[in-house]
Amino acid sequence: MGAVFKRACLVILGNNTEFEKSVMWLSENLTFDVDARINLFECNIRLLGGLVSAHILATDSTNRFTQGTYNNQLLVLAQDLGQRFLPAFDTPTGLPYAWINLKYGVMENETTETSTSGCGSLILEMGALSRLTGDARFEQAALNALHKLWGMRSSLNLLGTTLDIATGEWIEYSSGIGAGVDSFYEYLIKAHILFGKEEFWRMFQSAYLAVQKYFRYGSWYHEADMRTGRATYWQLTSLQAFWPGVQVLVGDVAAANLTHREFFHVWKKFGVLPERYLLDHQIVHPTEKYYPLRPELAESTYYLYQATKDPWYMEVGEAIVNSLNLHTKVEGGFASVKDVTTMQLEDHQHSFFLAETCKYLYLLFDDSPLVGRNYIFTTEGHPLPVLSDWHETLPDAYTPRNLTSIKINTPKNQASAMSMQVCPANLLNPRHDGQDIESVCHVPDTRDDHRCLTDDDCGIDSTNCRRRSCSMAGYCGLWLFV
Repeated sequence: MGAVFKRACLVILGNNTEFEKSVMWLSENLTFDVDARINLFECNIRLLGGLVSAHILATDSTNRFTQGTYNNQLLVLAQDLGQRFLPAFDTPTGLPYAWINLKYGVMENETTETSTSGCGSLILEMGALSRLTGDARFEQAALNALHKLWGMRSSLNLLGTTLDIATGEWIEYSSGIGAGVDSFYEYLIKAHILFGKEEFWRMFQSAYLAVQKYFRYGSWYHEADMRTGRATYWQLTSLQAFWPGVQVLVGDVAAANLTHREFFHVWKKFGVLPERYLLDHQIVHPTEKYYPLRPELAESTYYLYQATKDPWYMEVGEAIVNSLNLHTKVEGGFASVKDVTTMQLEDHQHSFFLAETCKYLYLLFDDSPLVGRNYIFTTEGHPLPVLSDWHETLPDAYTPRNLTSIKINTPKNQASAMSMQVCPANLLNPRHDGQDIESVCHVPDTRDDHRCLTDDDCGIDSTNCRRRSCSMAGYCGLWLFV
């Protein structure tokens, strides 16, 4: 499986020869006609996403394949895999089973429990597959599941963590931005950027505001009950470190910077980022104290550097690289850390280390492979082009822009305009009553939801008295293009 979702790394590294060899090997040796029970979510983001992305890269003329060697073999494999996914969606609710057998479909007595991420993070890969093949079933299945899931949100616009796909009822009401939910938020905004559909933005904006209101405590994010908004678990999880990268995509860079600094503070405390850290006691979780080489902090560091060009993020990246080399490098690769307090290692290297962690760190220091190209990365780090022959064209009013050309100057100790709109409830954070926000020059955006078609729809930012402009996602923010 690793051979599939590491192909993009070869292109980014400029090794087109090995990329061509690996593509041809996969097209001749890979088959999905096997009696294997697979997790739909993991197989989607890793295998299907890897095949779709590799196909797009293989058909990109800049990669210079030997003429006649590639004839859409990877797309054929992706379509075959996608068709094997479809029986999972044959449920009373349209929400897919978490597990399916590639050869025989849904097995008897299969569990009906799944996660919010598991059924709400399929739209990028399956949507792209539909656009490439002309078979609308894949995108429609993912979209139906997403619509059903969104319809299950509470009156606070919060979702739980686990649910029953047969009954459409929640199993776990406590939720946050970490495990079980994380990529749901990520895919809402990225689906809007990739496909240009307004409905994805509306869902994301409602969900984002709810997260900021009910989960945020200062620069940290805890978990809360989706029904009441009351805090349940005061803990940082390593998967949450993706959040600043998402905030960058919508222009909420000041808030992203503050949260990113908190994550890096914990990284420096241990040398790596523990899987779970107890915020109320400022200690590592007694049992979940491992570090499996996760990419999320490196990913957010990459996005923040692209948005700000602040050299401090390069220093963060250097510190991450040095820590990985010091604590996890072994003969033959890099090993997961079993215990961050002792740096005891495991004899295991997760596939996402090469597919994501190394990729984002490489791009942080050398983004030349992406200059002049508009890509959005899936949650597994597979690049999909925002503008290409298969993409549904964005409305004329939108101007897609390359994040590699974005620069912003936002004071590090001040809140963004979007953060001002959604300060945490006083019960959760009585210290934040808005009095510490500078707003003497504030001119509101034309629309309360900060949505825009042109720069004329944007006002003056309260944090530094600069004119805001319309971002690539159609959101007013502090974007300066150079």
